[in-house]
Amino acid sequence: MTLRLYAHPFSSYCQKVVIALREVGMPYELRQLGGDPAVGQQFVDLWPLKKMPVLCDGDRVLREATIIVEYVHLKAGAGSALLPADSDAVLNIRFLDRVFDNYIMTPIQRIVSNHMRKPERRDPLAVDEAHALLDTAYDWLETHLASHAVPWVGGADFSLADCAAAPSLFYADWVRPIGRQRPCLQAYRARLLARPSVKTAVDDARPFRHLFPPGAPDRD
Repeated sequence: MTLRLYAHPFSSYCQKVVIALREVGMPYELRQLGGDPAVGQQFVDLWPLKKMPVLCDGDRVLREATIIVEYVHLKAGAGSALLPADSDAVLNIRFLDRVFDNYIMTPIQRIVSNHMRKPERRDPLAVDEAHALLDTAYDWLETHLASHAVPWVGGADFSLADCAAAPSLFYADWVRPIGRQRPCLQAYRARLLARPSVKTAVDDARPFRHLFPPGAPDRD
């Protein structure tokens, strides 16, 4: 039975799952949100919190991007390198996944949400705090990448952590440029964007760039 993915191409968390699905070569049916009201109602019925994405495998419903990627890994079996078999290594991959979600994507969302407010309701202090958190996370990642001579953030294999890193760093550099002072992080972002699974996700989202509230730069 074909997997059904309720998602939107421009969403970072949806891209995280799409990248994982393409990495393991798993077919799926995209039920794109934001258009057909019937699809939207199916999504709400499956997850009243209305947080994308949601993956359905027959009668089984998976919610939250990290959990979905872990399920994709399990379903792919021996064909997946998204999570290592070693217990210590897998803890590191899961830790890095949380770094990207909590300390890159969360401040991005604060910045974007602030742009969506009416001018009189905007919070410059919250934006400054989000920029500071991004800078701290960037610096930590720069040190981490510089100390590990491997192509991907968690090791030699493209993993769950890279599925999280690709969309988060893609959008993060739009709102808070990584800068030349972080060459390892810049190079890692470039490697991610050159990965076929990531490149396809970015291309799928191109028609929706006008939706980015702070304004999408003319690059990437």
